[in-house]
Amino acid sequence: MRALILAAGRGSRMRALTAHQPKCLVSVADRPLLEWQLESLRASGIHQIGVVRGYQADQVQPAYCALFENPRWAATNMVATLCRADAWLRSDACVVSYADILYHPETVTALMESRGDIALSYDRLWRGLWQERFSDPLSDAETFQSSPDGKLTAIGARASSLIEVQGQYMGLLKFTPKGWAAVTQYLDSLSDSERDRLDMTGMLSALLARKTEITTVPVDGRWCEVDSDSDLALYQSRIARSQSWTHDWRWKEAA
Repeated sequence: MRALILAAGRGSRMRALTAHQPKCLVSVADRPLLEWQLESLRASGIHQIGVVRGYQADQVQPAYCALFENPRWAATNMVATLCRADAWLRSDACVVSYADILYHPETVTALMESRGDIALSYDRLWRGLWQERFSDPLSDAETFQSSPDGKLTAIGARASSLIEVQGQYMGLLKFTPKGWAAVTQYLDSLSDSERDRLDMTGMLSALLARKTEITTVPVDGRWCEVDSDSDLALYQSRIARSQSWTHDWRWKEAA
């Protein structure tokens, strides 16, 4: 099993924090996000890890990682960054991680063990964190629905009520070569401009429309995303108030 971290973007909502460095190098609890991801992936038993770089690529030099490049990072979206590692995804099962999230190794393990050719993790306890991050959680929440047998049925649309949000998609996925073949078959049906604009949840939603099976892996907390400077301020405030909050994702200290 391999892993791939999508670290090409700047993260403009981080404002001045990413004026001279990529988002993946922003620090939480005195460590860059990228270091947290690498340690979590390695703790789950994955040691062949790739990183797709883009903005300020020369600053992203993780040890013992394969490096991929998205030179068109400013003109493309997440799926285009993912496709830069096409050869990897064709040849072996691969966990794919966004570069702005923190997560427990057990979440990675559960994703690795899922039987689906395309699988993604989601947090069932998302609402508490979203209530702290946003005055109205629905302002940011997207639809996420899963069938009783754990198959994704809806993702990525604007949610009009909390009933439509069974969980929060975390930005962690898994593709087997068979699953990736289904993705590339869909991508081949698009124009270049359509592929450039495509985001991950848009792709997943389109795959559902094509009757592609996507497995969901539920978890209960122990993750967060750093999407803005206000997110970072929130987490720093939490850490300052109580080290116990960091146990949610600092697995070395987790009970």
